[in-house]
Amino acid sequence: MDSCCENKAGELAQLRGAQAKVLYWVLGINGSMFVIEFVAGWLIGSTALLADSLDMFGDATVYVLTLYALHRSDRTRAGAALVKSLFMFVFGLAVIAEAVHKSMVGSVPEAGAMGIMGLLALAANTICFIMLLRYRSADLNMRSTWLCSRNDLIANISVVLAAIAVGVTGSLWPDVIVGLAIAALFLHSAWQVSGEAWGAWRGAKPVMATDAARPSSEPANETCCKARSSCCQ
Repeated sequence: MDSCCENKAGELAQLRGAQAKVLYWVLGINGSMFVIEFVAGWLIGSTALLADSLDMFGDATVYVLTLYALHRSDRTRAGAALVKSLFMFVFGLAVIAEAVHKSMVGSVPEAGAMGIMGLLALAANTICFIMLLRYRSADLNMRSTWLCSRNDLIANISVVLAAIAVGVTGSLWPDVIVGLAIAALFLHSAWQVSGEAWGAWRGAKPVMATDAARPSSEPANETCCKARSSCCQ
């Protein structure tokens, strides 16, 4: 039974290590794409690109929080998911404000450059999505991260379609409409994640001072082995 618990603890440690490696990669990709897409959106005058770049920035923040919570308690991971949902709410409202402003005073963006940047962002987020796919059911923290990646793909495809529509119609409205759609996606996902995270946070047992003061030399799986009937579940 002791061997069983040790094997289970080793498997969990390997899983966390693999998750961290993937998260570092997607953090680097999203951080780089935020800078590239924000500058391009600003120069081109595209609300959809600016919204997508803010999505990249929000995702980079999400990955940092996920890495922070990766090796911590269930309650801490649920709290990190709540913070991530707050970021998603804020970015959704910011995109709505930008879309409203653009509809009143903005000009028509350059469709060709907008489409190229949309395709570049789509390629980058497809890589992130594939890397995160196998961990989407690992825990609430990784699920919320995977949802962000899935939303990115939807937003990127929308940006490309908006660029085509802008080129065909010569109007700024496809760009504005896509910006609002991305914002709505942000808000929906934020509501979904916050609901799940709040339930998990309330249901998780707080870390007691005696647990925090436990010597590091004490095997982490000792508690598991005391409950012999459920150790290997």
